[in-house]
Amino acid sequence: MTSAGDKFEIRAGVQSQYSDVLTPPALDALAALADLDQDRKALMQARLDRRRRRAEHGERIRFLDPESVIGRTGVNVADARAGRFEGSAIPHDLQRQWIQGTGPAAKPHTSLERSIRNVAYALLSGADGWMFDGEDALGQVETMSLDNQRNLRLAYAQNPVFLQAAEGVAAEINAWAQGFFGRPVIDDWRKQLSFTTKIFRARGLHLDDRHIRNADGSGFSASIVDAVLYVVSNHQALSSQGSSLVLYLPKIQTAEEAALWNDILSALEAHLGLSLGSIKTYVLVEQLEASFQLMEIRAALGLRFVGFNTGRWDYINSVADAMAWDPEFIHPNIDAVTMTYGYMRNYEDRVRRATNTPDIKGQYALWQGGMEPNIPVGSASGVSESMKRAVLGAEREQREGASGKWVAHWKMVHIIRPVWEKVGDANQAGRAFPALAYDAADAAGLTLLEPAPRTIRGARDLLSVAVQYGNAFEQGFQAAALKPADFFGNDDVLYLMEDMATGEIRLSILWEWLHKTAKLTAPDAETGLAEGSPFTAELFTRLLAEEYAKLESARNVDVHDNSKHTTLPVARTVVDAYVRFPKKAPWMVDLLNINLGVEDASAAAQRTTDFLDRFAQRGERITKNLDFA
Repeated sequence: MTSAGDKFEIRAGVQSQYSDVLTPPALDALAALADLDQDRKALMQARLDRRRRRAEHGERIRFLDPESVIGRTGVNVADARAGRFEGSAIPHDLQRQWIQGTGPAAKPHTSLERSIRNVAYALLSGADGWMFDGEDALGQVETMSLDNQRNLRLAYAQNPVFLQAAEGVAAEINAWAQGFFGRPVIDDWRKQLSFTTKIFRARGLHLDDRHIRNADGSGFSASIVDAVLYVVSNHQALSSQGSSLVLYLPKIQTAEEAALWNDILSALEAHLGLSLGSIKTYVLVEQLEASFQLMEIRAALGLRFVGFNTGRWDYINSVADAMAWDPEFIHPNIDAVTMTYGYMRNYEDRVRRATNTPDIKGQYALWQGGMEPNIPVGSASGVSESMKRAVLGAEREQREGASGKWVAHWKMVHIIRPVWEKVGDANQAGRAFPALAYDAADAAGLTLLEPAPRTIRGARDLLSVAVQYGNAFEQGFQAAALKPADFFGNDDVLYLMEDMATGEIRLSILWEWLHKTAKLTAPDAETGLAEGSPFTAELFTRLLAEEYAKLESARNVDVHDNSKHTTLPVARTVVDAYVRFPKKAPWMVDLLNINLGVEDASAAAQRTTDFLDRFAQRGERITKNLDFA
């Protein structure tokens, strides 16, 4: 291991292997920001303390006291809600973001020449912006987080290895488009590379880095590592190209956490000699508590805040987790919880109202709509029907006020983008909506359940995809095309591009069904269960065994053969332990992270049990890399 002064350590061999990423300027910046890691840890413990208190006392999340001051700032809550703070003007290259693609800049277990093609697909896709993911869609096996940084650095600098990959990718995209649309979509591939705004999503405050740790052996913030490496590596190249420096910030729960992010980025700007607010930020509204503090989050990020994004899976997971203490709060099947369902409808409405509240200069923010996970690969009828639904979803978001939306695959860009292209307006910032309110009815709406099916079919889907996702994660594919095992081989049912959030929410709902004894809303012929039957431990055991057997016998195209006796049993172990454990763990990703590189189910079971017991007994998460040495 190497040491950067007395601040942190780097895993043995990593610095020499990635000397182009872990450069002296990057290490200096990490050392300058290292003390903020203790602040991060304090806020993460405060999260757990609030979660435990609410569970013990049956407390729902509440709006902040309007007379209070946002932590780490001097901003009064009432002033934040009224827009009495200075926000950011929207930079030129963020004014029009009709379609933002998302995905990692690297692939696992492959050469640089193959891995960097991810960036080429993104920048040649025709998306207005691309969020290169360092978090939910980026595998963490081996050194993928550093491969991600390396690929972006090379691509932004238009290194020959990237340009060679881009030329080949452009031909592939045009060949696909010719077959799908009857026309190519790229005229000049070199010119096309400058079309898409480059954005990076750092890992959340709740995660530790796998290759850098504090000198005392404790975990070090993945957020600080990601932000530092990305900004230090790329700010000069982006500036020379006239491009903005933009980050997506995930998993924020409170305005105080947003204020810590602001302090991290302000310290980085000061260290690099950049003007305050140079680093612009979107915030993913992925947490229920954040919906109670939207204007406060805007104010805490001040000069760098440009917009919110409304995701689906992560947000549903946060609601399930926040309401785990309430025996009456039980979700229906996952596919029933759409963006127009109960609390999701109210969440989206609050986000659009928050972005259309002016700041003290009359400036508005952007609302970027949620994810379209479809991939147009399958039977002609399957693709046609799925694409119709995808376009209808985009049209709904556009009507509701979104300035654009996300897609999870480059093939979806030219299918969805025409929804906004036909309207023609660069964005919908400043569109009139009712002012945000903060009364009991508003709070209740954010946890509003509505009647919907809860079935054995739904349970099978939850289990099948959860185990598949855990397996993909342990293989290094944190973004994976998945569908329930019963639809393997059925080309009328399309694969969906899934990331970490898909595993999180499925385990949360399964835990909810088991520990709150959910009642089925329909009979099931296969199991013989009647409407109203409870979801029991015995039923969970049966369904897990049956769904797992389908994965064991699946084709290699659906479940990699090399995983069936290695990481697939590990994934089953994690799913089984998480769902059965009486105390709900906050994150599935914790259990997957501590088992990265583990290919023995008994070893995985021991690590998983240790984690859950420690969390139950001491209220602590194990987040550091157990295999650092």
